[in-house]
Amino acid sequence: IDSIASIASMLTVQSDIGGSSNFAIEVPTDSRLHIHLQPIGQGIQIEVFVQPFLDGGPLYKPAAGGVTVLAEIDGKQLQTARDFDQENAYVQTFMETCHELPPNPHFKWFLDDPETALETLLHCQALGEFAVLEWPKGKKIRLSAEVGLGQARFSVRKERDWFSVDGDLVVDDGQVFNMQSLIQLLGNSSGRFLQLEDGQIIALTRELRQRLDDLTGLGEAQGDGIRFHALAAPALDDITEGMDITASQSWTDQLKRLDELSDLDPKVPSTLQGELRDYQREGFRWMARLAHWGAGACLADDMGLGKTVQSLALILSRAPNGPTLILAPTSVCINWLEEVQRFAPTLNVQHFGYGDRQAMIDNADAFDLIVCSYGLLQTEGERLAQKRWHTLVADEAQAIKNALTKRSKAAMALQADFKLVTTGTPIENHLGELWNLFNFINPGLLGSLNKFNERYANAIENGHDHAVQQRLKKLLRPFILRRLKNDVLTELPPRTEVTLHIELSSEERAFYEALRRNAMQAIADATRQQGNPQLKVLAEIMKLRRACCHPRLVLDESTMGSAKLQAFEELVDELLENRHKALVFSQFVGHLSLIRELLDKKGITYHYLDGSTPVPDRKKAMNAFQAGDGDLFLISLKAGGTGLNLTAADYVIHMDPWWNPAVEDQASDRAHRMGQKRPVTIYRLVAKDTIEDKIVELHKHKRDLANSLLEGGEAGGKMTVEDMMALLNELGE
Repeated sequence: IDSIASIASMLTVQSDIGGSSNFAIEVPTDSRLHIHLQPIGQGIQIEVFVQPFLDGGPLYKPAAGGVTVLAEIDGKQLQTARDFDQENAYVQTFMETCHELPPNPHFKWFLDDPETALETLLHCQALGEFAVLEWPKGKKIRLSAEVGLGQARFSVRKERDWFSVDGDLVVDDGQVFNMQSLIQLLGNSSGRFLQLEDGQIIALTRELRQRLDDLTGLGEAQGDGIRFHALAAPALDDITEGMDITASQSWTDQLKRLDELSDLDPKVPSTLQGELRDYQREGFRWMARLAHWGAGACLADDMGLGKTVQSLALILSRAPNGPTLILAPTSVCINWLEEVQRFAPTLNVQHFGYGDRQAMIDNADAFDLIVCSYGLLQTEGERLAQKRWHTLVADEAQAIKNALTKRSKAAMALQADFKLVTTGTPIENHLGELWNLFNFINPGLLGSLNKFNERYANAIENGHDHAVQQRLKKLLRPFILRRLKNDVLTELPPRTEVTLHIELSSEERAFYEALRRNAMQAIADATRQQGNPQLKVLAEIMKLRRACCHPRLVLDESTMGSAKLQAFEELVDELLENRHKALVFSQFVGHLSLIRELLDKKGITYHYLDGSTPVPDRKKAMNAFQAGDGDLFLISLKAGGTGLNLTAADYVIHMDPWWNPAVEDQASDRAHRMGQKRPVTIYRLVAKDTIEDKIVELHKHKRDLANSLLEGGEAGGKMTVEDMMALLNELGE
């Protein structure tokens, strides 16, 4: 082609005055673009020319070469005057349409990426009459015109507790692909171009490809179609919108029921002794609609937004029809007993575990509410499972996040007409926890755990697949409600977070580094002996974390001081001098003991709470602190991270960072919640250049894991042995 162009240019006649040869016949010019396409491997070479004579003749690059040109065609001498303005206009349209192509003065491109090549080819085919596509003989790529939503013809019918979708896709040339063929084609291609065995390529619109991916990704292939859990109806309705759908009566009835739900306006019971805020009223209505539909709910509001009072409003509305069972951590049970008496005095509330347990269950009926700890659920699960409860609430439901625990298995065996989980942290570490909560409220919606990991968790946590993440979010959206404090409590005082990096003393630094080196050696030895050193890695990491707090937490007889404890002392002195009160959290009870020694020596008054504190003493300490008694409240992170209202404090001090920031946030929200009138400041004491620094770096990824589904961020992954080993390795650099 280049040779032809060169020879043709030699024959070009140019004239400054626009004159022409006496024997040449003047003919109209052809300004159309001739786009030469050449398949090369998986890509395409594209080169653009103009051919001024309609019946053939020489080729030129657009708007380049002579204006007046001559050629001999079929024995005739022909002459024409090229229209450079028109050629440039066509080139501009070409470049705008084929926007994948970068500017190139030679009008020649090689696209080696198959997806980009096909996208560009599709655009070339849509250019219209001003562009002529030319292929080498026998090498044409057969690419269909775009196939859109309207060419998908599906039918939806009911099969027991499932909806089944089957149908076909109609291509412009009359080709029809049934569901089985379509699933296979989709599986063989990652993009919107589906390649057939005969080499033909079907081009789907991006929206259709996404919808089909959602259809196959959210459903389960079976027989000639794809089946969906009945509760996936909202997601299925979204996916099929705009398609040609043949709906069975059962599917039509389901959609009508969903429409009716959105119009349903449940009224807050007049027996609720308290005024709900607007967002709390909406939370009540949302739960009532799901209960009416027969679906379970996950109320995942931020800590301190009143999930308990919203739940009580729902319980009151359902109380006339049957009994209610509340599951909660031991430390939170007393809070439920008090909140019921305060907000719902018409309910007959009982604390499970006192008196005749069997009689309490047998006699439970309308307006009865039984509060049971997760500890008792584990031992009395069979007894509780014999009763069908009208309403079942699992509060602080992260307590049943682990599917392998006896507590979780006991919860799954419970029967209820409506199940609700309330938690500020539906995902603490990995997506398997979310699966377990949904297995409790809406069993079967997410399939088996293995299927869930295969379909969603692995792609999101390890592959960071945004499309799969959005697909899962679409499926779960109707059943999760999450509001953040900053969004709904505009009157809540500001919250400031400060990370104090503590420089270890030279003695502590040497001690820490020796522990780190010993840890690496111990892990290497364990790997050679066992092959899977995960438990050993965790044990060594825990030892290093204790060393960051105080050497005595690792070596009892150590006489070394603690830079962190010294920094804490200075911070507390400053806070008390300015008449502030503070909550002090640590995950290590031994660390709190060392803090108590310091406070006793300084004569600072405080209250104390850990997992061994009896419930009455816990309540007594909380009331005393709220009444103004004591300057500090020392709390173990796990025991006091929930179920406490300690707004008398306006400072929170975290003595050591926990793996998951959501746990710390829950603890901080003991002070930063409704009822707090002063700004709250949260300090995190972190030993500089230690494993604590690395843990704080991980906090963003942990937050992202939850936000990916609850608020729309990107998901982070769970930690592997390799991740943990990387922490230890990096610390020595």
